[in-house]
Amino acid sequence: MEEHLPQQIKQVWRIGAGLSLLWWLAVTIGLLVANHLWHWPLWLIAISLGMALLHPAIELALIPYRYAFWRFRITDTAVYLKEGAVFQKETAIPIRRIQNVTLEAGPILRAHGLQEVQIQTASTTDSLAGVTTAVANQLRDRILALAKEARDDA
Repeated sequence: MEEHLPQQIKQVWRIGAGLSLLWWLAVTIGLLVANHLWHWPLWLIAISLGMALLHPAIELALIPYRYAFWRFRITDTAVYLKEGAVFQKETAIPIRRIQNVTLEAGPILRAHGLQEVQIQTASTTDSLAGVTTAVANQLRDRILALAKEARDDA
């Protein structure tokens, strides 16, 4: 059975869009200062201001789609991650290749009671965007137990 991310992740993504807006506005202000001091071209400011408006707006508009199409599933043989509506990405991580599972939470995720689950193999690290702390602990323990069992069987 495929599982969804918790509803709280939408708020985390909204905050991320807000931080993106602040970053682009800071760049725009920096370019305004550079224009004033060194006569940098105005088109740089226009591009930066356009990005300050477009980038966060697109991020906000895509949140419902991003949430609707993000799924994960754990079986005895693999961890499956699925994301994307237009550009779909499906990842299958064989249990036998998993070396470590790390839980991470920055201040925004922590404030919403979420953690990112990072699944590490020898060559890659894939992550589950954000699940509740209890679910993250259960996933980590289950994946590591399945990986140990798979290695013991080999």
